[in-house]
This record gives sequence, C-alpha cells and structure tokens, in this order.
Amino acid sequence: MPQVDYVKQIQDAGRIPHHVAVIMDGNGRWANRRGQPRSAGHEAGVESVKTIVRAAARIDVDVLTLFTFSVENWQRPKTEVSFIMKLLYEKTRSELAELNENNVRLIATGNIHGLAASQRKALEHAIKQTSGNDGLILNLALNYGGRTEIVDSVRQIAQDVKSGILNPDDIDEHVFSSYLYTAKLPDPDLLIRTSGEMRLSNFLLWQTSYTELYVTDVLWPDFGETDFYEAILEYQNRDRRFGKVRT
Repeated sequence: MPQVDYVKQIQDAGRIPHHVAVIMDGNGRWANRRGQPRSAGHEAGVESVKTIVRAAARIDVDVLTLFTFSVENWQRPKTEVSFIMKLLYEKTRSELAELNENNVRLIATGNIHGLAASQRKALEHAIKQTSGNDGLILNLALNYGGRTEIVDSVRQIAQDVKSGILNPDDIDEHVFSSYLYTAKLPDPDLLIRTSGEMRLSNFLLWQTSYTELYVTDVLWPDFGETDFYEAILEYQNRDRRFGKVRT
C-alpha cells in the first residue's frame, strides 16, 4: 500500500495518539546478523530515528519520546558506550538545522547532568535553538531509568514536605506526576517496542499505566515509515476503556 494511503487512513480515522513512546531495540542484533560491529547497528538506528521523526510529524503526533540511553546502558562495554555518546554528540549538532526546518522542538528526559560536558552542552544548545518551534516535540530519554525517576520524585516530595512547601494530605496521583521528569508532557497513548522483546525495560513505569502496547519483531534499524504507520493504525483499532465498561 502506498505511503500516502497510510497517512490518509490514519487521518481519516482520527484519534491520532498525542504521545507515542518508542523503545528502540535491536541495533546490536541487526549488526550481528550482518557480521558487522555493534557500532554499525547504532549508526543504522540513527537513520530510523530520522525516518520516524518525519513520519510522526507528518500525521501530527504531538510528542515522540525515544528511549535513547538508559541508566543501565552504562554497564555496556566502554567502547560501545563511548561510540554511542560520540554519535549522540555528532548527530545532535548535525541534525539541528533539519529539526528547525521541520518545526520540531527538542527536549530531553533523564539525568542530563550525568552526561559528559561536551555532550551536555551540545544537547542544551539544540534544546535552546529549537525551543521556539511549536510542531512535534521530540523527547530524548537520555540517562533515563523509570525507577530512578520515581525515587528522585519521592526524594523531592519528601524534601518539600519537610520544608513545609507540600502538605502530605495533598499528595495524590496528579501531584506525584507533577514531580516526574515528564511533568509537562501527557502520558503516552502508545508505546512501540521493536525487536520482539516483551518487557518495559524500566521505561516510563508510572506514565505507561494505561498506555497501549505494540510489539513488533522488526529490529530498530529496519523499522520504517510503513512499520510506524501500521502501529498507529493498530492503536486506532484498540478499544481504550481505562478500566471502565463500554456502554
């Protein structure tokens, strides 16, 4: 089916997800199957990022969150971590012009201060330079972990209670959400995971309580526009009741 038909189908169906989150899995396996180093998989994965950002913007998704680097990823071989961080630094700088051309606003979720100074500076520069854009919000989950986020939120809540800023009796789900890294974003409507793995991998644990899950066996570097649009169409066919009974 031509791409234009996918877009038309999605737009005609309505109910386009406001926030799509993606666990981009399978770069290493993609490279291994081709007898290439894992770094080749990460480079190929960047091309998929560019493709999916354009696809999301084309159908007017409001927020696209990409699980870019987890707190657990620091445990990978130093050479691989170094390559990923170098790639992040280079692409943040080289893709800035296209982000602005496409009216994309870049933000980041996670402990950005845990990144090297040069990487953090490049990221902060790109965030600042795109801050005036009002199209798709591209949210990079960097040095991110769901449990770490929750613990950080609890720590800040405890500090605010201790300081008298917050009354314990006022703490509810809404207040708790306001302390999360993603406080200014809507919860994801759809979470896509590539490579067929059936787990959340410590990603947006609080925010995905009622998120629709879509898992595909396609490895991230092979995940293209058609795959993304098929996930959106599947989402549009879901019956989201949020614990209620359809009447």
